Amino acid sequence: MKKSKILILTAIIAAFALMVTACSNSNIESAKIDTNEQVNESTKPLTVEITDVHGTVTVPINPKNVVALDNRTFETLSDWGIELAAVPKGVMPTDSPYVSNESVQDIGNHREPNLEIIAAVDPELVIIGQRFASHYEDIKALVPNAAVIDLNFDVSEEAATPGENLVNGLKHSTIVLGQIFDKNEAAEKLVADFDKAIEDAKSKYNGKDTVMSVVVSGGNIGFSAPHSGRVWGPMYEIFGWAPALEIGSASSNHQGDEVSVEAIAQSNPDWLFVLDRDAATSSTTDAVPAQDVIDNSPALKNITAVTEGKIVYAPNDTYTNESIQTYLELFSSLSNALSK
Repeated sequence: MKKSKILILTAIIAAFALMVTACSNSNIESAKIDTNEQVNESTKPLTVEITDVHGTVTVPINPKNVVALDNRTFETLSDWGIELAAVPKGVMPTDSPYVSNESVQDIGNHREPNLEIIAAVDPELVIIGQRFASHYEDIKALVPNAAVIDLNFDVSEEAATPGENLVNGLKHSTIVLGQIFDKNEAAEKLVADFDKAIEDAKSKYNGKDTVMSVVVSGGNIGFSAPHSGRVWGPMYEIFGWAPALEIGSASSNHQGDEVSVEAIAQSNPDWLFVLDRDAATSSTTDAVPAQDVIDNSPALKNITAVTEGKIVYAPNDTYTNESIQTYLELFSSLSNALSK
C-alpha cells in the first residue's frame, strides 16, 4: 500500500515538473518574440533619402506637421489618409477633404501666399511643386529645420520632352511620397496602374486621326497647343497623336493660346479633347460649362469631332488636381472613347 502511494506521489511530482518546464519554455519563447519585435521596431529607419529637382534630401519617415503645396499630390495624400497642417485651399479642388477641414490652415494661393503660416505650424516636411515652385528658396529660408522637397517637373514650351517629363514626374513623385509616408506598396500599385493606363490608351489610337485639344474658360474656347503646357500638350508626345493644328508661337498658357474658333473649326479635327478650366474653381462667376460652350458654338457644329460625337472631356477638377489619379481617370476615358 505504501509503495503504491509513493508511486502516485512520484508521478504527481513529475507531472508538476513538466508543467513548470513547459511554462518556463513558453515564457522564454514569448520573451524572444517580444524582444524580436522590439528589435525590428527599433531597427526601422527613421529617415529616407529622396531626390527632388534640387538634389538629395533627407526626409523623416511619417513626418509630423506636413505642409503640402503641390496640386499633383493632394489626392494621393488624401487617399492615404495623410494629415496636413497647411495647404493652399484657394487653388485646390473644392471637394478635397483638406479644404473643408477647418483644422488645416490656409496659406492662400501661389500669387499672394501667406508664407508665415508655414512657419507657424512648425512643419517637419514641406512639399513644393507646380504653382509654388517659385517660392522654394523663400520657404527653405523660412523653415530651416524642416525638410523641404520640390517635386516640380517641366512641361513648358522650354522642355525638350514634356511628355516624358509628365510621365516620369508623376511616377517619381508617387514613389517618393510612398517612401516618406510608408506607403510603398500603394505607391507601386498606382505606378503600375498608371503605366497600364498609358499602354491601353496608346494601343487604342489608330495613329492617323487628327486631334484638337482646347481649354474652355469664361465661355471662351482657347487652343491648347500640342507638345507643351498643362494637361493636353504633353500627351501628343506620350500617345503619338497627330495634331489637327500647329502654330509657330505656341505657349503653355493655362487658358490656351489665342487662336480663333474659326481656325480651330477649319482644321476639322477627328477628335476634340476639352479641359473645363472653370469647373475646378468655385470662385468663377462667369463660368459656363465647357460642354455647353462646345455644343452651342456655331463655328464647331459641323466639324467631324462634333458631328461624330468624338469629344472627350477631362475630369472636372483637372485644372486644380493634376494628380496621378486624375490622369488615370483621364487615360481611361481616352481609352474607352478611342476604342469605339
